[in-house]
Amino acid sequence: MIITVTMNPAADKTAETDSIKVGGLNRLRNVVIDAGGKGINVSKTIAALGGLSIATGFIGGSAGADIEHSLQCLGITTDFVEIRRPTRTNLKVLSCDSGVTEFNEPGSAVTPDEMKSLEEKLLDYADAESGATFIFSGSLPDGVNPDVYKRLIEAVRKKGSFAFLDSDGEAFRQALTANPDFIKPNISELQQYFGENTIIHTINEQTRLCNMLIEGGVGSIALSMGERGALFVSREEAFYAPAICVKAKSTVGAGDAMVGALAYAFEKGMDFRGAAKLAVAASAGAVMTDGTRPPGIDTVTDLLERVELTP
Repeated sequence: MIITVTMNPAADKTAETDSIKVGGLNRLRNVVIDAGGKGINVSKTIAALGGLSIATGFIGGSAGADIEHSLQCLGITTDFVEIRRPTRTNLKVLSCDSGVTEFNEPGSAVTPDEMKSLEEKLLDYADAESGATFIFSGSLPDGVNPDVYKRLIEAVRKKGSFAFLDSDGEAFRQALTANPDFIKPNISELQQYFGENTIIHTINEQTRLCNMLIEGGVGSIALSMGERGALFVSREEAFYAPAICVKAKSTVGAGDAMVGALAYAFEKGMDFRGAAKLAVAASAGAVMTDGTRPPGIDTVTDLLERVELTP
């Protein structure tokens, strides 16, 4: 059983324009609205690959209701905690001259009682099935202590569950002390964690830093590096995968597709190498879709043939 936890979901509006004129009129095209939030994107990828997950977290207001409805239409089981304040809307604009520019609203504040309801729900899932996979991903809403991922990872791992982490900042830093089984930072988040003066330009340097995290207690790592590819490191082996050259529509959600594919692969019993290949293919496929929509299984299958892993 895979449970994705999105504490700060959003209605993601993505659009395109030729260039962004600061202080001027910008006309948008190809406007797409999707259910967004990192854990939600993970659930969408798992569903696209033919797997099952339960999407939980916080939702509120009409935007939250729309998110839940859209996930259910995709066949995804939902079990959110409904909060009093409305779910946010984010705008992401892809322009030819400056790439992706994001305008993200702050998340709705969560009360202590609402947080307690979610914690109890997650622990019930951990009690119900030993070996369940929990995916904690994304930013935190106002009112939530940055130690929340740390506490929840410790709690579910104590009950025999498997914990993924995909976050940043202080929440990421504190959660690492709980020894998550798998983490997926990007290169910027790795730089932020180790400090701006840390040199991480080469694969050897990146592998060394990942090994430091594993020596500190992390299980395995997928380091996403955008057009530079990805690095996969466990206690036993490490692989570098160059990026697959595809026609890009939107890079938003590519990292979430990687997490979803990894979780799906491990749930199906794939080894580390097979999971890494599927993750690279799914991430590349996500770049080819509009908005935060996951790639279809046929696209991922085709891209698998083009994945190269170098030990």
